[in-house]
Amino acid sequence: MYKVKLTQIAATNIKKLDKRTQNQVISKIEALKGEPLLLGKPLKGSLKELRSVRAAGQRYRIIYKVVEEEIVVIVVAVGIRKEGDKGDIYELMKKYIKTGLLDH
Repeated sequence: MYKVKLTQIAATNIKKLDKRTQNQVISKIEALKGEPLLLGKPLKGSLKELRSVRAAGQRYRIIYKVVEEEIVVIVVAVGIRKEGDKGDIYELMKKYIKTGLLDH
């Protein structure tokens, strides 16, 4: 069983969601405790250290990192997939990485 930790970014993202979506996202995060490497898919490019799993009717993505040696899943961010939009969760993640926001 993995332990789940949320970054400040992820916690803030989740707080902004409506109750129903929040519950769906939290339930998916709970599922990551079991088999985080089987549930999500690995990301590519500058996000290659991270994985993504769909939640809340396929619209939302939970971006996370698995730290095998500590048996921990770190939920990095939660957001909507909007390809081509600057609010797209993957675009935001690239920006966070570039600016060093995730290094804390």
